[in-house]
Amino acid sequence: MTPEAAIAALKSHAVPGKALQMAAYHKSTRPFLGVANPAIDEEVRKWRAGLDITGRVQLADGLWQSDIFEARIAASKLLTQARIRPDDAVWSLIKSWVPDFDGWALADHACMAGRKRLQAAPARLDQVELWTKSPHMWTRRAALVITLPWSRQNHPKPADLDARERILGWAAGYIGDKDWFIQKAVAWWVRDLSKHDPDRARLFLEKHGASMKPFARREASKYLT
Repeated sequence: MTPEAAIAALKSHAVPGKALQMAAYHKSTRPFLGVANPAIDEEVRKWRAGLDITGRVQLADGLWQSDIFEARIAASKLLTQARIRPDDAVWSLIKSWVPDFDGWALADHACMAGRKRLQAAPARLDQVELWTKSPHMWTRRAALVITLPWSRQNHPKPADLDARERILGWAAGYIGDKDWFIQKAVAWWVRDLSKHDPDRARLFLEKHGASMKPFARREASKYLT
């Protein structure tokens, strides 16, 4: 499967008029095909079944390089899998996408693929921590979005608790960053944490809530009573 053939397969599902609607919604000038998410999932399932890991990485790379919105979504979905061995090439490719992030939709799909690779090898958090110092806002945001699994554990092991505290430290470091998307990412992390460890979420808000933007503080405390 070549990237060109994969893109042609995606185009076969295009809905007339949808590309313009999607471009307006995402406020983006990149190419859109007008393909709905279920159709992307359908094609990705076919590709994954016929490709080994090397083939998936090569196809995902080509799809991402096309800069077509749905192709980049498909690239992310192609690499979203819990068990991939070996996965160094997969992780390296996902990392290489981060500087290209310029909107929440593509960033979030790529981060979903990246989460699986972080959970498989938590030592990679050392690499993600470097993102927190990036001048690129979407890279800084990705450090919290890609680590959301550590906010969603009911019975974390000691190592996971350490990782959680480490990531909360990153979030605390973002409090002075008033960019809407950064504040939203902090709120998202603390909100999800509040469903599993409300006491720790309250402690974070007691310490930092007053310095957060009001919308972010409300979002972070949404499930706290």
